[in-house]
Amino acid sequence: MVTRRGFLKTVSMASAGLALGTNDLLHAQTVPPKKGRGDKVKIAYVGIGNRGEQIIEEFARTGMVAVTVLCDVDMGAKHTQKIMAKYPKAKRFRDFRQMFDKASNEFDAVAIATPDHSHFPITMLALASGKHVYVEKPLARTFYEAELLMQAALKRPNLVTQVGNQGHSEANYFQFKAWMDAGIIKDVIAITAHMNSSRRWHEWDANIHKLPSGQQLPKDLDWDTWLGVTPYHEYNEDYHLGQWRCWYDFGMGALGDWGAHILDTAHEFLELGLPYEITMQYANGHNDYFFPYSSTILFRFPQRKGMPPVDVTWYDGLDNLPPLPAGYGVSGLDPNIPASSQGDVSETKLNPGKIIYTKDLIFKGASHGSTLSIIPEEKAKEMADKLPEVPKSPSNHFENFLLACNGIEKARSPFEINGVLSQVFSLGVVAQRLNTQLFFDSRTKQITNNEFANAMLVGLPPRKGWDEFYKL
Repeated sequence: MVTRRGFLKTVSMASAGLALGTNDLLHAQTVPPKKGRGDKVKIAYVGIGNRGEQIIEEFARTGMVAVTVLCDVDMGAKHTQKIMAKYPKAKRFRDFRQMFDKASNEFDAVAIATPDHSHFPITMLALASGKHVYVEKPLARTFYEAELLMQAALKRPNLVTQVGNQGHSEANYFQFKAWMDAGIIKDVIAITAHMNSSRRWHEWDANIHKLPSGQQLPKDLDWDTWLGVTPYHEYNEDYHLGQWRCWYDFGMGALGDWGAHILDTAHEFLELGLPYEITMQYANGHNDYFFPYSSTILFRFPQRKGMPPVDVTWYDGLDNLPPLPAGYGVSGLDPNIPASSQGDVSETKLNPGKIIYTKDLIFKGASHGSTLSIIPEEKAKEMADKLPEVPKSPSNHFENFLLACNGIEKARSPFEINGVLSQVFSLGVVAQRLNTQLFFDSRTKQITNNEFANAMLVGLPPRKGWDEFYKL
């Protein structure tokens, strides 16, 4: 059993090392040696069911990959059979460590679509093995893991990294930059981000006092590898196939899942960096094991390069709609949101999205690649002839990664950009888990008002045999 005192003692040295770091990360990426646009990238897929299947199909549509290796802890289960049948000649592994050990010379890039808690060890081993990496968001589950991955990528500038927030290669990305360059988006002072759909929510009892009891393992599942760096848990179906996202030990909740699709462009182009204050303002169903049914979290970002401070307020949960400005109008829904094992996102009264407040204008937008619009409508009509032309995206997110591997483009969501956003979400999750207010020093990368919360930036020590990934 891990005691509070032991937890603090174990992580104190790792936490102290967080400041060693990534101030020089921005724009550190270099382009690999240039190849022909038609050259195929030899790729290995880790996680081939559900979301993994979706990104594999997206990569296939580019016509730019040669699939040489498949890896999944559930290899042969119903949700992995389609991809296995599609690539019968690809080598197969259930343990990613064996994949790198036995087949590393067969691929140049890795695409990772596994639960949040396993992103770190697979991605770190891929970088250490000299492979380009595409990994689903969030980049990592803890602040410290994201820090280590950013540093690892910085040390290997010829490797391409891309985090799977697809909207970073779609219309909103190019519109946000063009509108900022033209002075349409300026003096942002507040952002409301919201995810109030039923997808990802569960109906477990918030009065839970222990983890679920163990159940019989499915015959195809390598549970030890699925657990990875996390402390041992007995298998239970409520951890598996998308349910892991709801548990603090395995996932990042709605914030880590949807924040990257809602706040990514604002975070990058407004250069928000890391917040100095994170406050849990509302929690419905708070407990020690899984994410609340509803959350309101305030992130406060300081002044930057002459831009005013920004308050970002996150709302999630079916009963937790944010206040809307006058003239908001209809809530949009991005048609490109992929389905998941939890189902589609159906249109609701307020679909996932954001409201951006500046000193002069208000913008609203949906999630993923959806473009912003000025509200109210009368103001949008008044501004119509002042809006700049927005360039078309030269490539979607998957093409962008592959073209970057061939030295033709730069990845749009590399670790040095997305990793800091992942750390913002990690801070939010700590505030959620402790249901409290935190003060954060971005220079030392320490939480200054709560010793226990500060230790959670690193998290529990990895299981025996899994600590090697933190040393690569």
